[in-house]
Amino acid sequence: MDGKILTLAGGVGGSKLVLGLANIIDKNNLQIIVNTGDDDLFHGLHVSPDLDTVMYTLAGLANPETGWGMAHETFNLLDMLKRYQAETWFNLGDHDLATHIRRTQLLREGKSLSEVTLELCSSIGIGCQIAPMSDQKVTTVLETSSGTLRMQEYFVKHQCQPIVNKVEYVGSETAEPSRAFDESLNGAMATIFCPSNPFLSLGPILSIPTVKHKLSNLKNRIAVSPIIGGKAIRGPASKLMTELGYESSAAQVAYQYKGICDVFIIAEEDVHLSPVILEMGIEPLVGPILMNTLEDKINLAEFIVSQFND
Repeated sequence: MDGKILTLAGGVGGSKLVLGLANIIDKNNLQIIVNTGDDDLFHGLHVSPDLDTVMYTLAGLANPETGWGMAHETFNLLDMLKRYQAETWFNLGDHDLATHIRRTQLLREGKSLSEVTLELCSSIGIGCQIAPMSDQKVTTVLETSSGTLRMQEYFVKHQCQPIVNKVEYVGSETAEPSRAFDESLNGAMATIFCPSNPFLSLGPILSIPTVKHKLSNLKNRIAVSPIIGGKAIRGPASKLMTELGYESSAAQVAYQYKGICDVFIIAEEDVHLSPVILEMGIEPLVGPILMNTLEDKINLAEFIVSQFND
């Protein structure tokens, strides 16, 4: 398969599909662009949760039970911080902390987040091309019943419980796509929207100026629904959609990609939504979107790739 395949990812759902794709696509042709709207500072360290999840997954280091963090992790440093009365609601394992320490060190030396990500990936043996959506700061901020919360405050500290009234991507108006992202936007042979939260994971990526316009000029744009039968496969997508005034359905996710998506893959349970999706100018297609095993991830990846046109 020739030509760059642009993949937009965030969260555990994104990392699952990325793993499947990495098993069937040449590493030189797979460009993975990851959400950084979740990035935050903890204990003075720059933490990139979605970048880390994708990196750990592809490196075979991810915790298989949670999908995020590292397997066989310990939390000795966090336990000591608790003794010092530091805020420790965001779990950072001892091995995981090494990633954040090294990232922060390299950023302070003047390297861009893209350059740092490339170096980190190389160090843990990842051959795929992974890059942040932007090298400028974009922060996902939620207006909620508990006040204004950054993404990790909402997701981890408050366990997604507050009612969300609005989602904003602070800084996106002046951000630019990272160099790797922009290059792919200018000539990718295909684009894959992973089954990630459309507001919290892919929303920040799409909020960057020029991104939607450039996506509108590409071909073979395929998205995978994170919703099956009106319920999120995992995470708060369903709850969030309802609170923002949308119906919790695969069709409403497809609506978020109207004008920048050609094919939207849904589960058998949602085949009745096909006419609605078709009216958006998007072709609905039933596929194997539930990913529990590595075989499932590869099967979905192969199904997606089989839809590409020359």
